[in-house]
Amino acid sequence: MPDTDLSKEPSSNELADTRTAWAEDRTMLANERTFAGWMRTGMACIALALGLKAVFNDTDYPIVAKGVAEVFIVVAVLIFWAAVTKCREAQKRMTDHDVEAQSHKRMTTLASILTLGAVATGVILWLL
Repeated sequence: MPDTDLSKEPSSNELADTRTAWAEDRTMLANERTFAGWMRTGMACIALALGLKAVFNDTDYPIVAKGVAEVFIVVAVLIFWAAVTKCREAQKRMTDHDVEAQSHKRMTTLASILTLGAVATGVILWLL
């Protein structure tokens, strides 16, 4: 692993190694921001499902309204797990230097909790 602490007169190789280490750290942080973006998108799908149910509550076809809302619940769950998978793949390709990457366990736990929330929301939509 390259050292990100430079000596007083670093060589060009030391400078290159340091820039590479910092670039990997920035990429690691960008990966985590992307993961957070995917989580927000999944939660927006859940909000959309709730909104559809509310808007089409008094329709003559409540089963259709519930079915369309459920599509967005399923999409939210797929987004949560796609985010975990993609984030993990990116982490495997990189090495952190000065930053500490979020653990795969933490990301999986978050996706699991949001999945449970999405499924519970879907169940509640069918019971209303």
